[in-house]
Amino acid sequence: MKRTLLALAAGLAHVAMTLAATAPGNGAVDAAIEREAAKAWERPAVVVSDRRPWVREFYEAAAYAPAWFTPGGARPAAAAALEQLRAADRRGLDPADYGVDRLAAKVAAASAATRTPEIVAGADVALTAAMLRFLTDLHDGRVRPQAVAPHFRKPVTDPGFDAKLRAAIAGDRIAALTDAAEPSFPLYARLKRLLAQYRSLAAQPLPPLPLLPGKRTKIAPGETWEGIAALHDHLRLLGDLPGGVERPADNRYAEPLVAAVTRFQDRHGLAPDGVLGRATIAELSVPLRQRVDQITLSLERLRWLPELPPGPMIAVNIPSFRLWAFADARAPDRPVLAMPVIVGRAVRTETPVFIGDMRYVEFSPYWNVPPNILRNEILPALRRDPAYLQRQDMELVSTGRDRSVTASVDAAALAALESGGLRVRQRPGPRNALDGIKFVLPNTMDIYLHGTPAPALFKPARRDFSHGCIRVNDPAALARFVLRDRPEWTAARIDAAMASGTMTTATLNDSIPVVVFYTTAIAAADDRALFLPDLYGHDRKLEAALQAVRSGDR
Repeated sequence: MKRTLLALAAGLAHVAMTLAATAPGNGAVDAAIEREAAKAWERPAVVVSDRRPWVREFYEAAAYAPAWFTPGGARPAAAAALEQLRAADRRGLDPADYGVDRLAAKVAAASAATRTPEIVAGADVALTAAMLRFLTDLHDGRVRPQAVAPHFRKPVTDPGFDAKLRAAIAGDRIAALTDAAEPSFPLYARLKRLLAQYRSLAAQPLPPLPLLPGKRTKIAPGETWEGIAALHDHLRLLGDLPGGVERPADNRYAEPLVAAVTRFQDRHGLAPDGVLGRATIAELSVPLRQRVDQITLSLERLRWLPELPPGPMIAVNIPSFRLWAFADARAPDRPVLAMPVIVGRAVRTETPVFIGDMRYVEFSPYWNVPPNILRNEILPALRRDPAYLQRQDMELVSTGRDRSVTASVDAAALAALESGGLRVRQRPGPRNALDGIKFVLPNTMDIYLHGTPAPALFKPARRDFSHGCIRVNDPAALARFVLRDRPEWTAARIDAAMASGTMTTATLNDSIPVVVFYTTAIAAADDRALFLPDLYGHDRKLEAALQAVRSGDR
């Protein structure tokens, strides 16, 4: 008995010595953390981003003391952090990117009696690195915007997550810190709700819609189709068809299905005519898992947007062909103005994604023909017909010091146009391509907003017709908005200036940010889900960039 008690005492003493040697605050643990942090610094896969914070700095600030462990084991914050990482998909991220299962095993091993300084240090640094990366991914996105939008620049700021994370660990406020890391835009919060909804919808099986029979290209109201029952189930699941509506017994396409299809078309960037054409059936057949992916890509893009200061803002979403004007950028749920727009042609002259500052408005402006239009369109027209210039109210302007103007087109003028000695501009007037107004936001791409003398181009659902600039449907209303703090610019004066034929410039008292963005999934203010075509293929590019991140090429 005495020998047994002595053996037990020796065992307890050994455990106590082991725990003491591996307890946080012990020099061996701190030294092991310093070694681990140095390795983390050298290894790009665990570096949070190229903007800070860094793992090493996190530990340097506390003399390499462990953050997640005490002599008694893991702090409550460790379990909270693992919980947040496991639920990363609720925020449009991938838990696998943070190695949650591996982290949980490390935390468990660092809490066991058999732990070593190296095990504690490895778990502590790994959890810190994962959380810093997670927070930065939520705040700034997983990829640099330039990977898919070369002209987009987000101001570089240090969110201070190293200090914030240490404070959250000490105060057991990991969940609050995670929430605060996300963008505060209402659209972002609505998209998160939409993500949860569509994850649930995607888990429900639906019968596929059959193809249109024979050579038929559409099903018009009143006609029959074998896919009516499946159509009914699709529209009911998606919320376009109210609950309680029974399936048609005769496979006839009629109300209320027609109204439900019209709502679906309106939500998916299609002409809302209620006709079941091939494009509508194709959109209805898109797997809901793909809609989930669209939402997650849209959440990623919203993380790129900077927090704008209070005050007016203009936003243009390229795939939806829409512009919104807000009296206050901090309240983007309440646009004071909304209108359709025309954007650049896909592939050929795409409108870039960028943030500009509108500074002034030109009424009855000259249209200075961009070099690519001059080269590809104007010069060939002039070679065929020298009178083209006069018919289009255009003139030649010297690029030299004299800035001389002429309307004469001869061989010498054509040579000067080709060499850059002359340029072409269109005079103000009824033929002017800018239709009496130009909203200027200086940028190296020469992109601006303007009117158009061809209002019929706003009728199609898809409106990528421009050379890159953005044509607005109601330029006078937009002018009233941007000049609302210039009381001398009344509605009557704006209309008169647009029609005067004499260029006038109105400078804004304060510049207005113009956010030209690209997202194919939108949650409207009434929580309706809007899904739009990937007009320029940017979703494919972003998915490829995210795959590169997952492969370690961060």
